Amino acid sequence: MTSATPSLGPVRAVSEGPSPGPSAFAEIRQETLALTRRLFVQLARRPSTLVAGILQPLIWLVLFGALFANAPAGLLPGGGSYGRFLGAGVIVFTAFSAALNAGLPLMFDREFGFLNRLLVAPLRSRSSIVLASVLYITSLSLVQSLAIMVTAALLGYGWPGATGLLVVLVTLLLLVFAVTALSLGLAFALPGHIELIAVIFVANLPLLFASTALAPISFMPAWLGWLAALNPLTFAIEPIRAAYGGTFDLANVVLNAPYGDVTAATCLGILAALAVGLFLAIRPLLDRKLT
Repeated sequence: MTSATPSLGPVRAVSEGPSPGPSAFAEIRQETLALTRRLFVQLARRPSTLVAGILQPLIWLVLFGALFANAPAGLLPGGGSYGRFLGAGVIVFTAFSAALNAGLPLMFDREFGFLNRLLVAPLRSRSSIVLASVLYITSLSLVQSLAIMVTAALLGYGWPGATGLLVVLVTLLLLVFAVTALSLGLAFALPGHIELIAVIFVANLPLLFASTALAPISFMPAWLGWLAALNPLTFAIEPIRAAYGGTFDLANVVLNAPYGDVTAATCLGILAALAVGLFLAIRPLLDRKLT
């Protein structure tokens, strides 16, 4: 009599322990990209925002360039056309304006309650909320700046070389990071979007006219020249303007300020210090609001 052999059931693979999950960096990157994509979806649904953001500086470039086409020969240091002089100012002011508006989407999320949903969501790091805003505004600013540079080249105002393009990119990134940090801090510090919009309107034009975007310091009265020489926009404008001038060297003097000559390296260093300082300044505020 034969005995029945017991069934062993299906053969299972021997488990070697739980499979490792995604790294913290990968999770934060995924969260940041998802939140950034949400901002671009909003932009795609309201393309007028991007169109207006590109058309306005182009109108400035065309109209101001034509208005001062017959400017006196001694107005600009080193000669050259006013349109070429103006191009750097329009590029910087456009990036500055876009970065100053960086806090508006976050402010609207606060007011509509979406930010509260994010704060209770199982995010690996709530810093991805801030990183998404920085990535979105940086991309938007670079697109706008590229449109201005292409238009300026078509108008005959020149095009920077490979080194010049790198200088433009680095300068804009430093400026955008600094101003975006300021705008995000205001988005959490101010009570609502009306106050934030008021700050944006009040800050925009004074900072533009108190810089070297439209005229050199030598053309300004003494008090305005001092303001322009201390304006962060000036420290961004002058390296970009020098990048359009041909051979670029960080040791070259790009700004003849009332307090002394300023090199391109000094301008970039000031912008970098400003960006780091502003992010460190808003860090405690972000820690309180995002916890």
